[in-house]
Amino acid sequence: MIKKYVYGTPFPTDAVVLDVQPSTDALPFFETDQQGTFTYSLSENDIVYGLGEQIRGINKRGWQYVSWNYDNPNHHEDARSLYGAHNFIIIHGAVTFGAFFDYAGKMEFDIGYTKRSVMQIHAASNNLTVYIITGESEKDIVKQFRKMVGRSYIPPFWAFGYGQSRWGYKTEEDIRTVAKQYQDAGIPLDSIYLDIDYMERYKDFTVDTERFPNLKGLATDMKEQGIHLVPIIDAGVKIEDGYDVYEEGVQNNYFCKNAEGGDFVGAVWPGQVHFPDFLQPKARDWFGKKYAVLTEQGIDGFWNDMNEPAIFYTEDRLADTCAEIEKLTAGNMGIQEYFAFTGMVAGLNGNIGDYDKFYHNVDGKMVKHSEVHNLYGMNMTRSAFEALQEISPEKRTLFFSRSSYIGAHRYGGIWQGDNKSWWSHILQSMQQLPALNMAGFLFTGSDTGGFGCDTTEDLMIRWLQYSLFTPLFRNHSADGTREQELYQFSNVEAAGKMIQIRYSLIPYLYSEFLKAALNDEMMFKPLAFDFPDDAMAEQVEDQLLLGNELMIAPIYKQNAQGRYVYLPEEMMLVRMHSSKDYTTEILPKGHHYVSVGLDELVFFIRNQKAIPFAESAENTAKTDYNTIQLLGYEGSSYELYTDNGTSPNPEDSLTIKTLS
Repeated sequence: MIKKYVYGTPFPTDAVVLDVQPSTDALPFFETDQQGTFTYSLSENDIVYGLGEQIRGINKRGWQYVSWNYDNPNHHEDARSLYGAHNFIIIHGAVTFGAFFDYAGKMEFDIGYTKRSVMQIHAASNNLTVYIITGESEKDIVKQFRKMVGRSYIPPFWAFGYGQSRWGYKTEEDIRTVAKQYQDAGIPLDSIYLDIDYMERYKDFTVDTERFPNLKGLATDMKEQGIHLVPIIDAGVKIEDGYDVYEEGVQNNYFCKNAEGGDFVGAVWPGQVHFPDFLQPKARDWFGKKYAVLTEQGIDGFWNDMNEPAIFYTEDRLADTCAEIEKLTAGNMGIQEYFAFTGMVAGLNGNIGDYDKFYHNVDGKMVKHSEVHNLYGMNMTRSAFEALQEISPEKRTLFFSRSSYIGAHRYGGIWQGDNKSWWSHILQSMQQLPALNMAGFLFTGSDTGGFGCDTTEDLMIRWLQYSLFTPLFRNHSADGTREQELYQFSNVEAAGKMIQIRYSLIPYLYSEFLKAALNDEMMFKPLAFDFPDDAMAEQVEDQLLLGNELMIAPIYKQNAQGRYVYLPEEMMLVRMHSSKDYTTEILPKGHHYVSVGLDELVFFIRNQKAIPFAESAENTAKTDYNTIQLLGYEGSSYELYTDNGTSPNPEDSLTIKTLS
């Protein structure tokens, strides 16, 4: 059952698509005040699931989280905000229920941080809507919530292939080299990503014709090899006379405004920029239709970035900072002056005060950006999704974004933000997956190998062994870091075999994705969701159920040659060295130490289950469903979902077949 409670005058976020009438009852479970604070008493054994893309474990007890979309690539365990705001939680205890706090501004979740027995949730203003969801189980609550917020985005089939990306592919020749090296190594590949290097001086919807003289020809050549080019689009529009996107935006008042009514100026990659006002329907329509500049050149996938929006600095804050630094450096700096100096420089990027300085035009009313901050990235992706339904109505286009709010899951996927080549970020990504699925984000994954810092060969292979199970499977790294294309490593054979296993698993992964999207379910679940009476399953934070058939338990520690695994039931251990070289073993319920060599993938098939497993292919277009065999318990069957992989409405070509 879903009940809706309205406080003050909430800003319409468009997160909810179901018509739920406000309740006249008192809000259950929480104590409330008039300042936007909601308090819940936690018992010692209560578990709190959710919050989508946040740090720490599957159980969110013991920390303070802030819903404020923030460009934060260097996130350690002390981070409070990341790139998305997903205010949906499930409390599991004597009473189990879900709560969605539909609020577009800054929101704090103190889940036993200040006081272990108290959860306190606070909105910056008391203008929000709260939905309370009760049901038979956590899975039932998720299903009701997902139905309430609308169907999850379904990408084209080719998006389930392996993708190679790097900020630093600076020329057409770089792209051709990557494609050839993968082909020479015999490693399947479906996409190569274009970061900001392809643009003319980082201007959206432009191509640097010196470095990419014929993007259309390049896209055509790549598609003949089964490879799709996926360019980046940033939120900031460069201020430059003669640049059509800038001039049209100014002429039509499509940009966010400052307090004086002029176009707000921030700075990101192109230097000084204006930010499109994506809360204006006309501005969304205008910006979205600009994607046609690239679709006309053969592009059928995009990733939206810098759309929190990230702000490197604003002019006035930069001027004030420079003036203060001049004073500090006028003499012999002491330690206090030195820390003030470094703090001011670091404080330029993403300074929360800058988000109070610009406004959106919402039906003629000027709304301060900080009050609706978390909606910006969602509406940028919405802009592209809705426009491409007109530009390319006959097919699905790949979209995923860095910044998001609940509701954005209807328009595209997300990657889990800029990360690092740290072992801890494998575990962090895995622990985010159930909460993201709860919030509707199914097409997601992390930057395999890590985006920032220098990866290592063992880290890359272990990361592959985890992320080959995630829908979005992309190797991405930053300019200036170690090159981490798989052919760069001495153990390229082992890495290549991991990719081949992924392609053998695609029929299963795509089928489970379709089931989760079409039936409002989760693809990745904590063990406790399927084993609610198992006290040990509640404690497991580094294993996940995938669909109804698999359990994954990746290696996420340096030099580890195995790990302990808890099986909540009898399972079949599958040990793969390649898509054709594997062994199976039945293990009883309980704790087991499982050795895992660097060159082998280990996963588990649940009791009396089986999965479809096909011959590997060099790209998704060559996936041969006629080669599918069942891998798992003898006598088991599997319900396979397939479609044509391109139709905007999957039901138009959906086929459900029982394999036995």
